[in-house]
Order: sequence, then C-alpha cells, then structure tokens
Amino acid sequence: MSRTQVLIGIVVLAILVVAGGAYFVLGGSSTPVITTSATTPAGAVPGDMTLGSSKAPITIIEYAAPMCPHCARFNAEVFPLLKSSYIDKGKVFYIFRVFPIGAPDVSAEAIARCQPADNYFQFIDLLFRNQAKWDPENGVSDVHGGLIAVSRIAGMSAEQVDACISNQDEQKRIMAVAQDASTRYGVSGTPTLIINGDVQLAGGMPWTELKAKLDSLLAKK
Repeated sequence: MSRTQVLIGIVVLAILVVAGGAYFVLGGSSTPVITTSATTPAGAVPGDMTLGSSKAPITIIEYAAPMCPHCARFNAEVFPLLKSSYIDKGKVFYIFRVFPIGAPDVSAEAIARCQPADNYFQFIDLLFRNQAKWDPENGVSDVHGGLIAVSRIAGMSAEQVDACISNQDEQKRIMAVAQDASTRYGVSGTPTLIINGDVQLAGGMPWTELKAKLDSLLAKK
C-alpha cells in the first residue's frame, strides 16, 4: 500500500541523515533535463526534471518522496528497467516530481535541486538507497547531520547544504508541486504514476504489471 501524504504546506524544519556509498551512474542515452518556460514540452511544467524524448508516445509522471520505502523499491527494482527499455528507446517521456510525505522530503528535494541538472537523479538515487541512514521513520534523530553527510558525497559543504535548505523560493515551489498533484490528480500517496495524463497507478507496482500497461498503450499508437 502507498504511504499517505503528511505535512503538505509545512515550511521545512527538519533535514536528512547519514548516507554512504557512491553515486549511482545513470546508464543509457537519456540526459536529465530541467524544463524552463521557454523549453517546456507537453505534459511538463517549468522546473520539472525529465528524462527521455518529449516526442515519446507515452508520458509518465512519477510523484515520489525521498522518505518513501515503496519509492525506494521502485527506484531500485523497476525504474532501471523502465529507463533502459522505454525511456532510452524513445517510447516514454519521464517526468519526476517530489510529493513530500514529511518535512525531511522538502529538505531532501531542496538539496537535490542544488545539484547540477546532470546529477539530480543521481542524488535522488543516493537518498533512496540510504533511507535507513537518514529517514527519521527509521529511528534516525540527527536528520540535519545525515543530510550534510549525504551531501558531502556530492561534494557539498555544510554551509552550502544549509543555504539550499533555507531557499524560500525552492520551498514554495516544492509545496506548489505537491498542491497541484493533489488538486489535479488527487495524489495522496507515493509512488503515484500518471500515465498519459489520466492513468493513475499508486503504490509499489511490479515491473511485469507496468510493462504490460505500457505495451498495451504502445500497441494502440
């Protein structure tokens, strides 16, 4: 089952916790892109982080939370297959949006947005793979210290981390994205996939089920 939304509209107070390991390297041909008002493709909005061709016949929007264990499982088990089989092959245009289920998610996304665009998904992957070391729901108390430790892997100083977290404009953007998700699509938990604008799939969807859904849509094109 998906985890429900918590603290939509809250101003960030908490931060992340210890992480280890190395950056996950995105394979394949897709290059992360952050959209702007001048380059926004159909289905995306300014500020979206995307992968793949905007001309792909299928657009998938994933709403996820760095704290969400189901999202971490999807990231580790399903997303690599989705990327190699559909995104990199021009079949799926992928849009990733953070839907916070807790205040630390706002902090995590604010830090991720301080990364170069090419490193954004790597940083999100790093957070997912190290939830046990920073997620307060895993019993971690020093969220701020963990966030700094994770960010040091990405080459950031503690001062840079705090500056990212304190960015009021970024906090407002994150909350606006979450509010839009609730209003536009009725999103209440993560992960939620919006496929071609009107197909909603929530929770930990197995690869076989997602693949069948995508192949069915492609067969109708």
